[in-house]
Amino acid sequence: MLKLRQLILLLACAVSSIAYAHNPFEFETPVTPVAEETLHVHDLFLGIIGVLFVLSVMILFYALYKHRKSRGYQPASFTGPHGRKQWLFAILPFLALVFIDFVVMGIPAYHAAVAMANTQEDAQLVIKVTGSQWKWQYEYPDQGLKFYSNLSTPPDELQGRAPKGEHYLLEVDHPLVLPVGEKVRILLASTDVIHAWWVPPFGVKQDAVPGFLRETWVKIDKPGVYRGQCAELCGVGHAYMPIVVEAKNQTDFQQWLAQAKAAQAAEAVASQKSNFTRAELLAMGKKVFDTNCAACHQANGLGIAGVFPPIAAGKPFSATPTLLADLTARGFYENGKIVLGPIKNHLGIVLHGVPGTSMPAFGAQLSDAEIAAVVTYERNSFGNQTGDLVEPTEAKIRRAAP
Repeated sequence: MLKLRQLILLLACAVSSIAYAHNPFEFETPVTPVAEETLHVHDLFLGIIGVLFVLSVMILFYALYKHRKSRGYQPASFTGPHGRKQWLFAILPFLALVFIDFVVMGIPAYHAAVAMANTQEDAQLVIKVTGSQWKWQYEYPDQGLKFYSNLSTPPDELQGRAPKGEHYLLEVDHPLVLPVGEKVRILLASTDVIHAWWVPPFGVKQDAVPGFLRETWVKIDKPGVYRGQCAELCGVGHAYMPIVVEAKNQTDFQQWLAQAKAAQAAEAVASQKSNFTRAELLAMGKKVFDTNCAACHQANGLGIAGVFPPIAAGKPFSATPTLLADLTARGFYENGKIVLGPIKNHLGIVLHGVPGTSMPAFGAQLSDAEIAAVVTYERNSFGNQTGDLVEPTEAKIRRAAP
Protein backbone atom coordinates (compact mmCIF):
# COMPACT_ATOMS: atom_id res chain seq x y z
CA MET A 1 0.00 0.00 0.00
CA LEU A 2 2.86 2.36 0.83
CA LYS A 3 4.49 1.72 -2.56
CA LEU A 4 1.19 2.50 -4.30
CA ARG A 5 0.94 5.83 -2.49
CA GLN A 6 4.55 6.67 -3.33
CA LEU A 7 3.91 5.86 -6.98
CA ILE A 8 0.82 8.10 -7.07
CA LEU A 9 2.74 10.93 -5.43
CA LEU A 10 5.61 10.54 -7.89
CA LEU A 11 3.30 10.58 -10.91
CA ALA A 12 1.36 13.52 -9.49
CA CYS A 13 4.49 15.57 -8.92
CA ALA A 14 5.75 14.76 -12.41
CA VAL A 15 2.51 15.82 -14.11
CA SER A 16 2.30 18.92 -11.90
CA SER A 17 5.87 19.92 -12.70
CA ILE A 18 5.30 19.58 -16.44
CA ALA A 19 1.99 21.44 -16.34
CA TYR A 20 3.32 24.30 -14.25
CA ALA A 21 6.78 24.82 -15.74
CA HIS A 22 7.02 28.46 -16.80
CA ASN A 23 3.23 28.79 -16.80
CA PRO A 24 2.10 32.44 -16.69
CA PHE A 25 -0.99 31.34 -14.76
CA GLU A 26 1.02 29.70 -12.01
CA PHE A 27 0.54 30.76 -8.41
CA GLU A 28 2.79 33.55 -7.21
CA THR A 29 5.93 32.28 -5.49
CA PRO A 30 4.90 31.46 -1.90
CA VAL A 31 6.76 33.27 0.89
CA THR A 32 4.90 31.93 3.93
CA PRO A 33 4.37 28.40 5.31
CA VAL A 34 0.63 28.63 4.66
CA ALA A 35 1.16 29.62 1.02
CA GLU A 36 3.67 26.82 0.53
CA GLU A 37 1.28 24.25 2.02
CA THR A 38 -1.62 25.58 -0.06
CA LEU A 39 0.41 25.41 -3.26
CA HIS A 40 1.58 21.89 -2.39
CA VAL A 41 -2.01 20.69 -1.93
CA HIS A 42 -3.08 22.43 -5.14
CA ASP A 43 -0.27 20.94 -7.22
CA LEU A 44 -0.76 17.51 -5.69
CA PHE A 45 -4.46 17.60 -6.50
CA LEU A 46 -3.77 18.79 -10.04
CA GLY A 47 -1.19 16.06 -10.54
CA ILE A 48 -3.53 13.34 -9.28
CA ILE A 49 -6.30 14.57 -11.58
CA GLY A 50 -3.84 14.54 -14.48
CA VAL A 51 -2.77 10.96 -13.74
CA LEU A 52 -6.37 9.74 -13.40
CA PHE A 53 -7.36 11.51 -16.60
CA VAL A 54 -4.52 9.94 -18.59
CA LEU A 55 -5.22 6.48 -17.18
CA SER A 56 -8.97 6.80 -17.85
CA VAL A 57 -8.43 7.91 -21.45
CA MET A 58 -5.95 5.07 -22.02
CA ILE A 59 -8.43 2.49 -20.71
CA LEU A 60 -11.21 4.02 -22.79
CA PHE A 61 -9.26 3.91 -26.04
CA TYR A 62 -7.99 0.41 -25.24
CA ALA A 63 -11.58 -0.77 -24.72
CA LEU A 64 -12.73 0.88 -27.95
CA TYR A 65 -9.90 -0.69 -29.91
CA LYS A 66 -10.00 -4.11 -28.29
CA HIS A 67 -13.77 -4.58 -28.43
CA ARG A 68 -14.60 -2.94 -31.73
CA LYS A 69 -17.45 -4.22 -33.86
CA SER A 70 -15.16 -5.29 -36.72
CA ARG A 71 -13.74 -7.97 -34.45
CA GLY A 72 -17.16 -9.48 -33.88
CA TYR A 73 -17.97 -8.00 -30.47
CA GLN A 74 -21.62 -7.31 -29.73
CA PRO A 75 -22.99 -4.76 -27.21
CA ALA A 76 -23.80 -6.32 -23.87
CA SER A 77 -26.71 -5.49 -21.58
CA PHE A 78 -25.04 -4.57 -18.33
CA THR A 79 -27.30 -4.29 -15.28
CA GLY A 80 -24.72 -4.78 -12.54
CA PRO A 81 -21.48 -6.55 -11.72
CA HIS A 82 -21.52 -10.33 -12.01
CA GLY A 83 -18.65 -12.53 -11.08
CA ARG A 84 -15.41 -11.88 -9.22
CA LYS A 85 -13.68 -9.92 -12.00
CA GLN A 86 -16.57 -7.47 -12.51
CA TRP A 87 -16.91 -6.89 -8.77
CA LEU A 88 -13.17 -6.30 -8.58
CA PHE A 89 -13.26 -3.68 -11.35
CA ALA A 90 -16.24 -1.98 -9.66
CA ILE A 91 -14.79 -1.87 -6.12
CA LEU A 92 -11.11 -1.10 -6.82
CA PRO A 93 -11.71 2.37 -8.39
CA PHE A 94 -13.99 3.25 -5.49
CA LEU A 95 -11.39 2.20 -2.92
CA ALA A 96 -8.67 4.04 -4.85
CA LEU A 97 -10.69 7.26 -4.83
CA VAL A 98 -11.39 6.89 -1.10
CA PHE A 99 -7.65 6.37 -0.48
CA ILE A 100 -6.74 9.40 -2.59
CA ASP A 101 -9.42 11.56 -0.97
CA PHE A 102 -8.81 10.70 2.68
CA VAL A 103 -5.11 9.78 2.70
CA VAL A 104 -3.20 11.29 -0.21
CA MET A 105 -5.25 14.53 -0.26
CA GLY A 106 -6.92 14.51 3.13
CA ILE A 107 -3.83 14.46 5.32
CA PRO A 108 -2.05 17.44 3.66
CA ALA A 109 -5.33 19.38 3.47
CA TYR A 110 -5.99 18.72 7.16
CA HIS A 111 -2.54 19.96 8.15
CA ALA A 112 -2.99 23.07 5.99
CA ALA A 113 -6.38 23.86 7.55
CA VAL A 114 -5.05 23.36 11.09
CA ALA A 115 -2.03 25.56 10.35
CA MET A 116 -4.20 28.38 8.96
CA ALA A 117 -6.50 28.28 12.01
CA ASN A 118 -3.62 28.47 14.50
CA THR A 119 -3.38 32.27 14.72
CA GLN A 120 -2.25 32.86 18.32
CA GLU A 121 0.43 30.29 19.12
CA ASP A 122 3.95 31.80 18.93
CA ALA A 123 2.61 35.10 17.50
CA GLN A 124 5.19 37.82 18.18
CA LEU A 125 3.42 40.79 16.62
CA VAL A 126 -0.23 41.79 16.36
CA ILE A 127 -1.56 43.94 13.51
CA LYS A 128 -5.12 45.22 13.23
CA VAL A 129 -6.35 45.74 9.67
CA THR A 130 -9.54 47.75 9.16
CA GLY A 131 -11.16 48.06 5.75
CA SER A 132 -13.31 51.00 4.75
CA GLN A 133 -14.52 52.46 1.47
CA TRP A 134 -11.93 52.52 -0.05
CA LYS A 135 -8.74 52.21 1.94
CA TRP A 136 -7.02 50.13 4.60
CA GLN A 137 -6.06 51.23 8.09
CA TYR A 138 -3.13 49.46 9.73
CA GLU A 139 -2.63 49.58 13.47
CA TYR A 140 0.20 48.25 15.61
CA PRO A 141 -1.58 48.19 19.01
CA ASP A 142 1.43 47.31 21.16
CA GLN A 143 3.60 49.92 19.44
CA GLY A 144 1.05 52.75 19.46
CA LEU A 145 1.24 53.22 15.69
CA LYS A 146 -1.68 53.71 13.31
CA PHE A 147 -1.94 54.92 9.72
CA TYR A 148 -4.04 54.69 6.57
CA SER A 149 -2.87 53.13 3.32
CA ASN A 150 -4.34 54.74 0.20
CA LEU A 151 -4.02 54.13 -3.52
CA SER A 152 -1.18 56.26 -4.89
CA THR A 153 -1.59 55.65 -8.63
CA PRO A 154 -1.43 59.13 -10.23
CA PRO A 155 -4.81 60.61 -11.31
CA ASP A 156 -3.53 61.03 -14.86
CA GLU A 157 -3.07 57.26 -15.11
CA LEU A 158 -6.53 56.64 -13.64
CA GLN A 159 -8.09 59.00 -16.17
CA GLY A 160 -6.14 57.54 -19.11
CA ARG A 161 -4.16 60.71 -19.70
CA ALA A 162 -0.82 58.99 -19.05
CA PRO A 163 0.60 55.51 -19.71
CA LYS A 164 -0.09 52.99 -16.97
CA GLY A 165 2.86 52.33 -14.66
CA GLU A 166 4.33 48.96 -13.74
CA HIS A 167 2.21 48.68 -10.59
CA TYR A 168 -0.95 50.34 -11.86
CA LEU A 169 -3.66 50.17 -9.14
CA LEU A 170 -1.24 48.20 -6.95
CA GLU A 171 0.68 51.05 -5.31
CA VAL A 172 -0.01 52.88 -2.06
CA ASP A 173 1.27 55.86 -0.14
CA HIS A 174 1.93 53.93 3.09
CA PRO A 175 2.57 50.17 2.81
CA LEU A 176 2.15 47.78 5.70
CA VAL A 177 5.62 46.94 7.01
CA LEU A 178 6.23 43.55 8.66
CA PRO A 179 9.32 41.78 10.00
CA VAL A 180 10.73 38.69 8.32
CA GLY A 181 10.83 35.44 10.27
CA GLU A 182 8.21 36.45 12.87
CA LYS A 183 4.71 35.08 13.16
CA VAL A 184 2.33 38.02 12.82
CA ARG A 185 -1.25 37.72 14.01
CA ILE A 186 -3.60 39.81 11.86
CA LEU A 187 -6.99 40.95 13.16
CA LEU A 188 -9.47 42.15 10.53
CA ALA A 189 -12.45 44.47 10.89
CA SER A 190 -14.56 46.73 8.68
CA THR A 191 -16.25 50.07 9.23
CA ASP A 192 -18.88 49.77 6.50
CA VAL A 193 -19.27 46.78 4.13
CA ILE A 194 -17.52 43.45 3.68
CA HIS A 195 -13.95 43.72 2.38
CA ALA A 196 -11.37 40.97 1.90
CA TRP A 197 -7.65 41.27 2.65
CA TRP A 198 -5.88 39.16 0.02
CA VAL A 199 -2.14 38.85 -0.59
CA PRO A 200 -1.46 35.90 -2.97
CA PRO A 201 2.23 35.30 -2.02
CA PHE A 202 1.10 34.91 1.61
CA GLY A 203 -1.66 32.41 0.84
CA VAL A 204 -3.98 34.66 2.85
CA LYS A 205 -7.49 35.77 1.92
CA GLN A 206 -9.63 36.72 4.88
CA ASP A 207 -12.87 38.71 4.92
CA ALA A 208 -13.22 41.87 7.00
CA VAL A 209 -16.85 41.89 8.15
CA PRO A 210 -18.65 44.79 9.87
CA GLY A 211 -19.38 43.96 13.51
CA PHE A 212 -17.00 40.99 13.61
CA LEU A 213 -13.32 40.53 14.32
CA ARG A 214 -11.75 37.97 11.97
CA GLU A 215 -8.17 36.78 12.17
CA THR A 216 -5.39 35.15 10.22
CA TRP A 217 -1.59 35.08 10.37
CA VAL A 218 1.54 35.31 8.26
CA LYS A 219 5.18 34.43 8.72
CA ILE A 220 7.19 35.84 5.84
CA ASP A 221 10.29 33.92 4.77
CA LYS A 222 12.24 36.61 2.94
CA PRO A 223 12.38 40.41 2.56
CA GLY A 224 10.58 42.01 -0.35
CA VAL A 225 7.53 43.93 -1.49
CA TYR A 226 4.34 41.88 -1.86
CA ARG A 227 1.13 43.14 -3.41
CA GLY A 228 -2.51 42.18 -3.14
CA GLN A 229 -6.02 43.61 -3.39
CA CYS A 230 -9.40 43.76 -1.75
CA ALA A 231 -11.03 40.57 -3.02
CA GLU A 232 -14.65 41.35 -2.09
CA LEU A 233 -16.75 43.60 -4.32
CA CYS A 234 -17.26 46.54 -1.96
CA GLY A 235 -18.54 49.41 -4.09
CA VAL A 236 -17.54 51.76 -6.87
CA GLY A 237 -14.02 52.20 -5.45
CA HIS A 238 -13.36 48.48 -5.06
CA ALA A 239 -10.51 48.58 -7.60
CA TYR A 240 -8.86 51.34 -5.58
CA MET A 241 -8.09 49.24 -2.47
CA PRO A 242 -4.67 47.72 -3.16
CA ILE A 243 -2.55 46.07 -0.48
CA VAL A 244 1.20 46.52 -0.36
CA VAL A 245 3.29 44.76 2.27
CA GLU A 246 6.97 45.52 2.69
CA ALA A 247 8.84 42.77 4.54
CA LYS A 248 12.06 43.84 6.27
CA ASN A 249 14.64 42.05 8.35
CA GLN A 250 14.43 42.62 12.09
CA THR A 251 16.98 45.45 12.23
CA ASP A 252 15.43 47.38 9.36
CA PHE A 253 11.95 46.81 10.76
CA GLN A 254 12.88 48.26 14.14
CA GLN A 255 14.43 51.28 12.42
CA TRP A 256 11.31 51.80 10.33
CA LEU A 257 9.11 51.44 13.42
CA ALA A 258 11.05 54.12 15.28
CA GLN A 259 10.90 56.48 12.28
CA ALA A 260 7.18 55.87 11.74
CA LYS A 261 6.37 56.59 15.39
CA ALA A 262 8.45 59.78 15.29
CA ALA A 263 6.69 60.87 12.08
CA GLN A 264 3.30 60.17 13.64
CA ALA A 265 4.18 62.27 16.67
CA ALA A 266 5.43 65.11 14.46
CA GLU A 267 2.27 64.95 12.37
CA ALA A 268 0.13 65.13 15.50
CA VAL A 269 1.99 68.25 16.59
CA ALA A 270 1.70 69.80 13.12
CA SER A 271 -2.04 69.13 13.03
CA GLN A 272 -2.47 71.35 16.09
CA LYS A 273 -1.12 74.33 14.16
CA SER A 274 -3.76 77.03 13.84
CA ASN A 275 -2.17 79.64 11.60
CA PHE A 276 -2.12 77.89 8.23
CA THR A 277 -1.71 80.10 5.20
CA ARG A 278 -4.14 79.94 2.28
CA ALA A 279 -1.50 78.21 0.12
CA GLU A 280 -0.81 75.61 2.83
CA LEU A 281 -4.50 74.83 3.29
CA LEU A 282 -5.13 74.50 -0.44
CA ALA A 283 -2.09 72.28 -0.99
CA MET A 284 -3.00 70.02 1.94
CA GLY A 285 -6.66 70.03 0.89
CA LYS A 286 -5.85 68.92 -2.66
CA LYS A 287 -3.77 66.03 -1.33
CA VAL A 288 -6.55 64.96 1.03
CA PHE A 289 -9.17 65.28 -1.71
CA ASP A 290 -7.17 63.27 -4.27
CA THR A 291 -6.54 60.55 -1.71
CA ASN A 292 -9.94 60.28 -0.05
CA CYS A 293 -12.61 61.95 -2.17
CA ALA A 294 -11.71 61.70 -5.85
CA ALA A 295 -12.82 58.06 -6.17
CA CYS A 296 -16.45 59.18 -5.78
CA HIS A 297 -16.54 62.90 -6.58
CA GLN A 298 -13.95 62.42 -9.34
CA ALA A 299 -10.73 64.38 -9.79
CA ASN A 300 -12.60 67.09 -11.72
CA GLY A 301 -15.27 67.47 -9.02
CA LEU A 302 -18.11 66.42 -11.35
CA GLY A 303 -19.05 63.28 -9.42
CA ILE A 304 -20.98 60.42 -11.03
CA ALA A 305 -24.43 61.24 -12.38
CA GLY A 306 -27.21 60.02 -10.11
CA VAL A 307 -24.79 58.36 -7.72
CA PHE A 308 -22.28 60.78 -6.25
CA PRO A 309 -23.04 64.51 -6.20
CA PRO A 310 -20.69 66.90 -7.93
CA ILE A 311 -18.69 69.46 -5.99
CA ALA A 312 -18.19 71.72 -8.99
CA ALA A 313 -20.21 74.93 -8.74
CA GLY A 314 -23.80 74.92 -9.96
CA LYS A 315 -23.78 71.46 -11.53
CA PRO A 316 -27.09 69.58 -11.82
CA PHE A 317 -27.62 66.44 -9.80
CA SER A 318 -30.46 63.92 -9.63
CA ALA A 319 -30.93 61.50 -6.78
CA THR A 320 -33.60 59.99 -4.56
CA PRO A 321 -36.08 62.43 -2.98
CA THR A 322 -34.73 61.55 0.46
CA LEU A 323 -31.13 62.41 -0.46
CA LEU A 324 -32.17 65.59 -2.26
CA ALA A 325 -34.21 66.66 0.75
CA ASP A 326 -31.21 66.01 3.01
CA LEU A 327 -28.89 68.02 0.75
CA THR A 328 -31.47 70.83 0.53
CA ALA A 329 -31.76 70.99 4.31
CA ARG A 330 -27.99 71.29 4.55
CA GLY A 331 -27.94 74.03 1.92
CA PHE A 332 -26.21 71.99 -0.79
CA TYR A 333 -29.02 71.58 -3.30
CA GLU A 334 -31.29 74.22 -4.84
CA ASN A 335 -33.27 74.49 -8.07
CA GLY A 336 -31.88 71.22 -9.41
CA LYS A 337 -28.24 72.17 -8.90
CA ILE A 338 -25.50 71.63 -6.37
CA VAL A 339 -24.66 74.72 -4.35
CA LEU A 340 -22.32 75.43 -1.45
CA GLY A 341 -24.00 75.44 1.95
CA PRO A 342 -22.79 76.95 5.22
CA ILE A 343 -19.26 76.07 6.33
CA LYS A 344 -20.50 74.34 9.48
CA ASN A 345 -22.73 72.04 7.41
CA HIS A 346 -19.89 71.35 4.99
CA LEU A 347 -17.67 70.39 7.93
CA GLY A 348 -20.45 68.22 9.34
CA ILE A 349 -20.79 66.23 6.11
CA VAL A 350 -17.06 65.55 5.89
CA LEU A 351 -16.72 64.75 9.59
CA HIS A 352 -19.88 62.73 10.18
CA GLY A 353 -20.87 61.57 6.69
CA VAL A 354 -24.42 61.36 5.37
CA PRO A 355 -26.40 58.50 6.97
CA GLY A 356 -28.07 56.18 4.49
CA THR A 357 -25.67 57.04 1.67
CA SER A 358 -22.17 56.00 0.64
CA MET A 359 -20.71 59.23 2.03
CA PRO A 360 -18.52 57.96 4.89
CA ALA A 361 -17.58 59.80 8.06
CA PHE A 362 -13.99 60.97 7.83
CA GLY A 363 -13.81 62.24 11.40
CA ALA A 364 -11.97 59.17 12.63
CA GLN A 365 -9.65 59.10 9.63
CA LEU A 366 -8.54 62.72 9.23
CA SER A 367 -7.13 65.30 11.63
CA ASP A 368 -8.74 68.66 12.29
CA ALA A 369 -6.19 70.30 10.00
CA GLU A 370 -6.90 67.83 7.17
CA ILE A 371 -10.68 68.30 7.54
CA ALA A 372 -10.29 72.09 7.47
CA ALA A 373 -7.93 71.88 4.49
CA VAL A 374 -10.16 69.69 2.31
CA VAL A 375 -13.22 71.84 3.00
CA THR A 376 -11.17 74.94 2.14
CA TYR A 377 -10.01 73.25 -1.07
CA GLU A 378 -13.51 72.20 -2.11
CA ARG A 379 -14.89 75.69 -1.49
CA ASN A 380 -12.17 77.28 -3.62
CA SER A 381 -11.82 74.78 -6.49
CA PHE A 382 -13.89 73.32 -9.34
CA GLY A 383 -15.33 76.75 -10.13
CA ASN A 384 -16.14 77.51 -6.49
CA GLN A 385 -14.67 80.86 -5.49
CA THR A 386 -15.96 81.56 -2.00
CA GLY A 387 -12.64 82.77 -0.66
CA ASP A 388 -13.38 80.89 2.58
CA LEU A 389 -10.43 79.73 4.69
CA VAL A 390 -11.50 77.15 7.24
CA GLU A 391 -9.33 76.93 10.35
CA PRO A 392 -8.59 73.65 12.19
CA THR A 393 -10.22 75.12 15.29
CA GLU A 394 -13.52 75.28 13.37
CA ALA A 395 -13.19 71.61 12.46
CA LYS A 396 -12.43 70.79 16.10
CA ILE A 397 -15.55 72.58 17.28
CA ARG A 398 -17.73 70.94 14.64
CA ARG A 399 -16.21 67.52 15.45
CA ALA A 400 -17.65 67.74 18.95
CA ALA A 401 -21.08 68.79 17.68
CA PRO A 402 -23.75 66.09 17.09
